[in-house]
Amino acid sequence: MDRHSNPALMDQTKLSARERILRTAHVLFYREGIRSTGVDRIIAEAGVTKVTFYRHYPSKNDLIVAFLDYRHRIWMPWFQDALQRHGNNLLAIAPVLQEWFADPSFRGCAFINALGEMGGSMPEVVHRVNQHKAELRKVIEGLLPENCDREDWASAVAMAIDGAVVRAEWGEPTEALHGFNQLIEGVYCLKPQT
Repeated sequence: MDRHSNPALMDQTKLSARERILRTAHVLFYREGIRSTGVDRIIAEAGVTKVTFYRHYPSKNDLIVAFLDYRHRIWMPWFQDALQRHGNNLLAIAPVLQEWFADPSFRGCAFINALGEMGGSMPEVVHRVNQHKAELRKVIEGLLPENCDREDWASAVAMAIDGAVVRAEWGEPTEALHGFNQLIEGVYCLKPQT
């Protein structure tokens, strides 16, 4: 997701105050973490007053939930478009991941990161993560052949994606992609049926 495909990185001068706050939070939460990004910094970088901030987002928790909703709205279309560009089948996932991992702004999965930071204290975060991951599994199901247990395989592939993303975030994208490819190539339902 580069500057051209990520609306959060586009010129914010024509946006409403609410959108500037959300997009600024999106960039900072994803890049630097939710806990380490204070409201005062978001206010300063969005160019709004405290009154304006709190009128739109009564608490940081409200902004965290809005951030996850926003991330989902921009990431899922990007993922589906990237799948289309790479063949729109299960084997397309690895080049899509490679594209994502190569993006200079890549810092792992925003949902896994948010769960790690806030999951224990914010049930709303857990709910948003579950919703995002469920939609991801549905997209993966659509890539699988009909002659296999699509729901189970989609869950397994989604888990492999999460593992690859975490490993890439640790600074090992090549190893992450190699391991992911090994798993996908071994998926029974992709083998020719005799």
